[in-house]
Amino acid sequence: MLKTRLLLGTIMAAAAGGVLYFDSFFAPYFPILLLLAVCVGILATRELVALIPAENHPREWLCLTGVLLFVVLPFLHPFALSERGLEGEVFAAFTLVALLVEMAFYREPGRCVTRVAHTLFVVAYLGLLPSYFLKIRWLISDYTVWMLALAIFVPKCCDIGAYAVGRIFGKHPCATLLSPKKTWEGLAGGIALAIATAVIAGQFVPVFRNGILEAVAFGLVVGLTGILGDLAESLIKRDGTAKDASKAVPGFGGVLDVIDSILFAGPVAYFWFRS
Repeated sequence: MLKTRLLLGTIMAAAAGGVLYFDSFFAPYFPILLLLAVCVGILATRELVALIPAENHPREWLCLTGVLLFVVLPFLHPFALSERGLEGEVFAAFTLVALLVEMAFYREPGRCVTRVAHTLFVVAYLGLLPSYFLKIRWLISDYTVWMLALAIFVPKCCDIGAYAVGRIFGKHPCATLLSPKKTWEGLAGGIALAIATAVIAGQFVPVFRNGILEAVAFGLVVGLTGILGDLAESLIKRDGTAKDASKAVPGFGGVLDVIDSILFAGPVAYFWFRS
């Protein structure tokens, strides 16, 4: 399992790096990143909806519409839309639409409010949060591709470090109810690798204006945020009585299991770099 996870993780990391590099030739539209984000959004949304108990299922088509709306929104930057921070207005409008859909299809009491709540949760989790991650690409900087890479690789390296160190040295569980296999030793190893990733990147590209101290702080904060994102997805899976989101990605589980840490770390990285 460890070898499979490391091998597939390396392939996915190389693929992500390739997307970021080749997409630079299509600035400012970034169609390859858009295609990847749409595909991941669709697959992750279907997995998340499936995790929700059948009697409380939101309407999958409505969830997909909302998620894809937020995925596409940052790519409207060339038309000066995403700069104005329309995420709040779009989410408010989608809330109204979700209620109108339930009104149109209402037949009996008992499920409508729950479906609306689940619909908004899915769209916030897989649409609103990733939209801030994607907006990093349009920050005013010559190094946005590196910023986006750090928003991906710092939390994912934290995942890798935590998994590898936990498997080899882990003895003391740190989240017995949500994720029994996670240990304090693994957490320390993950944070160490996250910090090392940020520090090494900062030596080659000037993305941290305050030097190595800021790189260490970024690795620590974004690494910890990624761990919380991993635990948040564990909460969702435990609530849905599932071990993995799906079996789509060998060694990892589902697409949702691959991107969970980035969902939390992306917005933190965006506000960090924007400031």
